[in-house]
Amino acid sequence: MEYGFSAEKINKDSSDFVFLSLVILLSGLGIASLFSASYYYGMVRFNNSSYFLTRQLVFMGTGFLLMLIVSKLPKGIFVKIIPLLLFVSLILMIATLIPGVGREVLGGKRWIIIGNLSFQPSELVKLSLILYLSHILSKKKDQKNDLVNGILPPFIIVGVFAALIYMQNDFSTAVFILFVALSIFFIAGIHLGYFAFIFTAVVPLALMLLFSKEHRVRRLIAFLDPGSDPSRAGFQVIAAKIALSSGGFWGKGLGLGTRKLGGLPEAHSDFIFAVLGEEAGFIGIAVIVVLFIMFAARGYSLSRKYYEKDYFAYYLMFGLTTSILYQALINIAVVSGLVPVTGIPLPFFSSGGSSVLITFIMCGIILNFSRNVSSEGSRE
Repeated sequence: MEYGFSAEKINKDSSDFVFLSLVILLSGLGIASLFSASYYYGMVRFNNSSYFLTRQLVFMGTGFLLMLIVSKLPKGIFVKIIPLLLFVSLILMIATLIPGVGREVLGGKRWIIIGNLSFQPSELVKLSLILYLSHILSKKKDQKNDLVNGILPPFIIVGVFAALIYMQNDFSTAVFILFVALSIFFIAGIHLGYFAFIFTAVVPLALMLLFSKEHRVRRLIAFLDPGSDPSRAGFQVIAAKIALSSGGFWGKGLGLGTRKLGGLPEAHSDFIFAVLGEEAGFIGIAVIVVLFIMFAARGYSLSRKYYEKDYFAYYLMFGLTTSILYQALINIAVVSGLVPVTGIPLPFFSSGGSSVLITFIMCGIILNFSRNVSSEGSRE
């Protein structure tokens, strides 16, 4: 399906109300949860209990505005900007590896600092690759099982960015984008034999890289046996399990949890779900999980209306929904002790800047394409 940007007008039709409502509801719950999880740490570190809440309100407010703007853009622009996004993503990823430009945080050089602003380029990579794969796989749909012309070029692009992310010492995000990419390849109808080949080549390499760094091995051991190193690698895993289990069915009440008071590292970011478990109990975290399932179900339902009508839109909406869903599932699995610690945030809840903005932009694109197919002036 081709898009003509120059001839398009901004679509005035309403975006999907259900999807927008779920975004607003998750965001509201996220803000309330963040304040409860962060006020102690904000007071200890910055002498301001509202420090992280204020930052999150700024990022979420900016993100919400960006989402509304993106939801009104002509659809053709999303294809037009793909080369620019890939180029900018590549330059920013390389820049993180340059001494004095990239900033090292917790052992990984994942951030670019400009004045008082910081940005994590790997978040932009997630968006750029989903747009690129959606476009290239829809454009070359007739060559989808042609190894040289259809499969290798996009897979090489994904591999290059995954390698750059790995060089930032961010193994989990590198694996994450590979899984999202493979999910898009799968719905594009790539022959299953190629998946077997990819897994045969990638899995041994991933295992080799996993065991190449001591801190990753410690995380894996802590996952398998948290008690083997309870004061270091296993501490976070044990603390999260204690927080989740101590909430019981109904929870202790919002703001009444105790593990966040210095007993749970990253309580306001990667492990905020553990705080939710302690304060809102099983019923609270069940509601959050159900909301994410509804969010994903609605996103996939909206994408299906483009099936066999506009494969770019179909792949794009599927890929964006999948990216947000995978992040939520992985984060929840980490906190629950089902997978090793990854550092992947919980969308709409975890404190952050880059991840919040990109998540809202992704939602804006989904809302943009949620308009009635028959009313799109961009379809040719």
